[in-house]
Amino acid sequence: MKIAVFPLDDSEIKPLYSDPNKLRFCELFTDRMFTMVYNSSTGWQNPEIKKNSPFQLTPSTIVLHYGQEIFEGLKAFRACDGSINFFRPEENAKRFNRSAKRMCMPTVPEEDFLESIETLISLEERWVPNVRGTSLYIRPFMFATDTKLGVRASSNYIFCVILSPVGQYYPEGFNPISLFVTENLTRAVKGGIGEAKTGANYAASLLAGQEALKVGCSQVLWLDGLHHRFVEEVGAMNIFFVYKDVLVTPRLNGSILPGITRDSVLTLGKHLGFKTEEREISIDEVVKGINSGEIMEVFGSGTAASISPVGNLKYKYTDNIINNGKVGTISLKLYNFLLSLQYGEIEDPFGWIRKFKSKEFSGVA
Repeated sequence: MKIAVFPLDDSEIKPLYSDPNKLRFCELFTDRMFTMVYNSSTGWQNPEIKKNSPFQLTPSTIVLHYGQEIFEGLKAFRACDGSINFFRPEENAKRFNRSAKRMCMPTVPEEDFLESIETLISLEERWVPNVRGTSLYIRPFMFATDTKLGVRASSNYIFCVILSPVGQYYPEGFNPISLFVTENLTRAVKGGIGEAKTGANYAASLLAGQEALKVGCSQVLWLDGLHHRFVEEVGAMNIFFVYKDVLVTPRLNGSILPGITRDSVLTLGKHLGFKTEEREISIDEVVKGINSGEIMEVFGSGTAASISPVGNLKYKYTDNIINNGKVGTISLKLYNFLLSLQYGEIEDPFGWIRKFKSKEFSGVA
């Protein structure tokens, strides 16, 4: 893929953040973005890197009406030796294309997906923060751009990548959060789009998310859409329950997003000597297990937050405190192991780390 690179004027170069320790999540974006356009007759064309700037869309652009849109989230980490690491980016490319197929959108060749990211970071490398716990968040996304209304798949699309230097996802940092269990609202059902990373999934979560905030919780723990009985996932994460030496997470069923960090935790858990189970787990079992002490820890897993310990599960507006509201030893062990891998502090036994290779440019458009 030959990428056209458009130069920026000095006036278009933003000042770098002054303190990486004060970075928030996706509030600041880098100078440039990658774009590529698709037409059903000609395929993908015009890959280019230019100033991070607004799109011009007509009011009838189809994504604004029918929500045909997908995205991904991954990170670049400044390793302890100064190099840059990606964590399993190939899996993001594969998941992006699974989402595309579900939403009747064109796939992006995996090598082009990865090249677009590496080429963009080659120009934006100064934005990768060098403090442990920070990273450069990478947001690839695609949306439909036909301008004739009608409920159908578009024939034209834009694929884009933007970058943001980030700190912790939750304001609490690596401290236990509270989850609100909604009994009435549904995020997704089997046969729907729950396993696709599309904006509609997150839009469906907003109302319950507002209710959670009103009762002092950070996120929503979703139950299955049919019975409202079985645990599925959290708004921004998959969920794990720790029973002594067993890590339990709901099995993928078509309505749960197949998290890359989730898959990593299952592999890492076995590597560290834990048993793992993917199975149905009811909310009644969870509440009983928390209050009896059988469930020793609860934590979420996801790209944005990595490992996020849970200290309270609010069900039927009653608090169920986990591990005295403190970070558990297993959550902490998994968190530190993942971060040590991502920052290059330990050897990678799984082949998950992709080393960043700066791209050379034959010319600037």
